[in-house]
Amino acid sequence: MKVPAVKGTRDFYPPLMARRNYLVDGWKAAANRNGFEEYDGPILEYLKMYQIKSGDEIVDQLFSLQDRGGRDLAIRPEITPTLARMVNQQINALPRPIKWFSVPRLCRAERPQKGRLREFFQWNIDVIGAEDLLADAEVICCALDYLQSTGLTADDVVVRISSRRMLAEMLKAIGVAEDQLESLYPLLDKKGRMAPDAFEAALGDLVPAADPMNKILDLMKAERLEQVSEGVTMTGPAQASVEELSSLFDLLDRMGVADFCRFDISIVRGLAYYTGVVFEIYDRDCELRALGGGGRYDNLLKQFGGPQVTATGLGMGDCVLAILLEEKGLLAGRVPTRSLDYYVACVDKRYFPQAVEIVARLRRAGRRANLSYRQTGLGKQLKQASEQNATEVVIVGAEIESQRVAVKALASGEQRVVAVDQFFAGLQA
Repeated sequence: MKVPAVKGTRDFYPPLMARRNYLVDGWKAAANRNGFEEYDGPILEYLKMYQIKSGDEIVDQLFSLQDRGGRDLAIRPEITPTLARMVNQQINALPRPIKWFSVPRLCRAERPQKGRLREFFQWNIDVIGAEDLLADAEVICCALDYLQSTGLTADDVVVRISSRRMLAEMLKAIGVAEDQLESLYPLLDKKGRMAPDAFEAALGDLVPAADPMNKILDLMKAERLEQVSEGVTMTGPAQASVEELSSLFDLLDRMGVADFCRFDISIVRGLAYYTGVVFEIYDRDCELRALGGGGRYDNLLKQFGGPQVTATGLGMGDCVLAILLEEKGLLAGRVPTRSLDYYVACVDKRYFPQAVEIVARLRRAGRRANLSYRQTGLGKQLKQASEQNATEVVIVGAEIESQRVAVKALASGEQRVVAVDQFFAGLQA
């Protein structure tokens, strides 16, 4: 009986593994360039941790189990709660700001579809303990640093930015009661995915009074930050929240990424723990799901029993990213393929022991080297060397009896005979 891979998961054969490593290595390089340190945590956590953050409904969205001791556990669907737990455990010993990143393997109990799988890899970057907007700007710039390194430009991707704090203050200025905000956020977050009539009807159910409902509809039509205050009697906190977001855009301009960024009031982010700046990254044509998203979450550490510490961060998954890079032709030629420094070819089985010695010496010298397990003709071995993208072939033949080998450069076809010791001495030069 043949057993297939579980639906919504992937088998990483060498070409796909090379692509995965290309994405992950790029994420890590960008994070390191921007001053982030890498961390990781366990793939299993207590189920209660996710219920604290997202409520009991999260249970249907993740894979949970009971261990032999009857403890309720979950395979991690995200790493932010793990980050909060880890920081809380050593909060007094960690210098601030804490700038950490991770590339965890995550699992969610979802219906698999384009760009959304049950198992995936996600780049997370977070700044903890910094109230300044520079932290938010750095998170966004780090993500754009990576995306630009892949060859994507401002014509390809856009960061759509808003503020949960600003939206809350504007809604309160309109006349929405504070206890209504949490029920409004999920609907406003879905606005771009709903027909206008359906959105207006759903909004009417939550805000029956015509005046505030119409003002909310007008507010959600704002295309520029300057427009959000039109027709609204601004309170002091509302004005301050608009000015804060304006300052963020000024920072992003100074950091050279303004062309990638735009204001979009419809970016709300459905998760309740966001408290300030929020953003999502999309392809310019908006044909795909979000590449990534994040924002400020100043209360999460306190929710997990720690002190009140500010935080901001981003998550970017590998699935949609790979689709976009493939569509833009930015993977071909960039994903490293298998390659060797040397392929060791043995002309006659009598010299195979010496060939094994040479390939082992090459590997100890830090060179990528391979040879054929089976004795075949030299032509076939040269073909294998070419297929494995070897730079040179060390040919072990009769010359080995006088401690010499032939070395053939595959690109030029040039071949020389050199003493074995001289050959290895040349590796050290």
